[in-house]
Amino acid sequence: MKHLLPLFLLFSISAQAQSLLHCGADEMRIRTLQANPKIAQAVIARDAELEAFTREFENAASARGGQVYTIPVVFHVIHKYGTENISREQMLDGLRILNETFRKTREDTADIHPDFKPIHADTEIEFALATKDPEGNCHSGINRIASDLTNSGDHRVKELIHWDPSMYLNVYVVSNAAGLAGHAVWPSDADTIPQWDGIVISHNYVGTIGTSNLTQSVVFAHECGHYLNLHHIWGGNNVPEFYYLPVGQQANCNEDDLVGDTPNTIGWSNCVLSNASCGNIRDNVQNAMDYSYCNIMFTEGQKTRMHACLNSTIANRNNLWTPTNLLATGVVPEPTICAADFDSDEVVVCPNVDNEVTFQNTSYHGNADSLQWTFENGAPATSNAASPVVTYATPGKHAVTLQVFQNGETASITKNEHIAVLSDSSHAYPFSDSFEENPFSMERGWLESAASNNSAWSVTALAASDGNRSVFVENWDENHLTLNGLYGPPLDLTGASQMKIAFRYAYAQAEDAAGGSRLQVQISRNCETGWSTRLNLTGTGLATATPSTQAFVPDASQWQQEVVNVPSSYFEDGFRFRFVFTSNGKDRLFLDDINVDLTAGVTTRSIVDPEVLLYPNPTSDAINIRFTLNRPSDVSFSVVDPVGKVHAAQRPHHFGAGTNEHQLDVKHLGPGIYFIHVSSGVDRIVRTFIIF
Repeated sequence: MKHLLPLFLLFSISAQAQSLLHCGADEMRIRTLQANPKIAQAVIARDAELEAFTREFENAASARGGQVYTIPVVFHVIHKYGTENISREQMLDGLRILNETFRKTREDTADIHPDFKPIHADTEIEFALATKDPEGNCHSGINRIASDLTNSGDHRVKELIHWDPSMYLNVYVVSNAAGLAGHAVWPSDADTIPQWDGIVISHNYVGTIGTSNLTQSVVFAHECGHYLNLHHIWGGNNVPEFYYLPVGQQANCNEDDLVGDTPNTIGWSNCVLSNASCGNIRDNVQNAMDYSYCNIMFTEGQKTRMHACLNSTIANRNNLWTPTNLLATGVVPEPTICAADFDSDEVVVCPNVDNEVTFQNTSYHGNADSLQWTFENGAPATSNAASPVVTYATPGKHAVTLQVFQNGETASITKNEHIAVLSDSSHAYPFSDSFEENPFSMERGWLESAASNNSAWSVTALAASDGNRSVFVENWDENHLTLNGLYGPPLDLTGASQMKIAFRYAYAQAEDAAGGSRLQVQISRNCETGWSTRLNLTGTGLATATPSTQAFVPDASQWQQEVVNVPSSYFEDGFRFRFVFTSNGKDRLFLDDINVDLTAGVTTRSIVDPEVLLYPNPTSDAINIRFTLNRPSDVSFSVVDPVGKVHAAQRPHHFGAGTNEHQLDVKHLGPGIYFIHVSSGVDRIVRTFIIF
């Protein structure tokens, strides 16, 4: 058997296509080791030490048995308020199917091929959700952190939060695990770089419910195998000289996974139980460390190898399961209710229109003997149900209280203003507000709703487009992602012939900001829960000023006007609009002079919106822009791609009133969809064109 060097193993299978995806993370890790000989030497030395310990442990394994190793787990959900922000139930289901795989209790265990049933092991390893944080405080075992890093899913997510890896298995749930289903850090590497210890896994590979399914759920056990020092069944990814060993190559027959009862194999990316390679009658395609997506079993040899890892001092895996650590992390004794909590499927509702709210008890831990809900101005006003459904008819913000009882103990929580019920009477158009009254309130038709508590909309006297005040989101000194909605009052648009929403805004970010913030204008009809996006400003398309080292306060020249057309299908009673600002940190957004009317914004606009035309479209080398101005103005032009990157920008040119034309050279751009921004300083029109 060959001695294999453990690197960071990255499970890169697409469950949908059942095929191996290329990943550059291994190559990146290889370059890191090659560029840092001391790190590489440390990894090699620790692996040699762990391998020697494993051999000694295997030789003495016959005298061992009956020990169940329990590993405390903490989930860190890194999200952008999307589907990757999976439910507690999905994570618990992920632990359930993980434990069933390790303890040989899966319902499909009977499907293991008879040739391998004799070595199908109950590994006597279990994973339990932690109920205490590193300071010994009651904790849900789940942390939720909003960050753009969910889209990269590499080791940088561990800089956001990382609990002591000698006490916990850190599991990071992300939107995209570096282009993979998941990736784990091996013990020898974790011992060298402990701040990288843990598992990163894409949300749709956790459990069998929610965003995942039974087929994709096998990834979690696979990554835990790597975490406990198992190689891929073909020995892949970890060889001398740091070269990568892909699945399915005939040369893999010359490699080995260092486990005696797993036949050498090329490795498989499909589930065909008759698959055979390397002279075998049959390969162990269903092994958890293959890529088959029916990989649901560990062997007795793999069990012994994982037990050796858990008894070694390398990466402190031997501390995880100790009685002292299980007590410190709250795994034992049997946890009881230590904190009350709840969720609801809606926090903003309309009276008498889709106004049912379903609540769910999410208190932790243990099982409640009884519950007592209190719903301010709700119907019913109280409930003992596990998931009560409540209706609201009174406009305003209302508190919800939950008391949880277990074994004579109680825990309670009150969330003030948890439910916001919108006004049941519509305002007539025209509607306008320049936020000169302070503060803005639901009585004036406004509702502020923040998905996070880090920042919120508020009236400010720092700057104004007109008058003395505006409304803004303050996130200048914070380097985290926030999501904030500002809802306007319901409007009766019945009988309107046309409708526009006009507003002015100013935005800038700090020089060291990551970028990626976004402002959207969305509309709905008759208080529907679904919202249609009518304006989406990102990147340089959002900025009205250059990045700054000082907290941004706009001057008169740094306000931009936008006008949004409202389709006639929304001309009814109960029309609603909202501004949604997603801040990626270290920035400020100001809003002012919001108007909803037939001709909102027209009198102050320079560019006549319907008169902006592009031709030829599609094009391959140049695009002509025909536009009409209400008055002589300086007009600038820029070309932006769908992700907000500016590919062409020109200084302002002066044009006279009436119809004008301008040409842009775009032959240097590749084929695709692009946007042309035509800006006069007080307004901007965006048009789409195609390059073929």
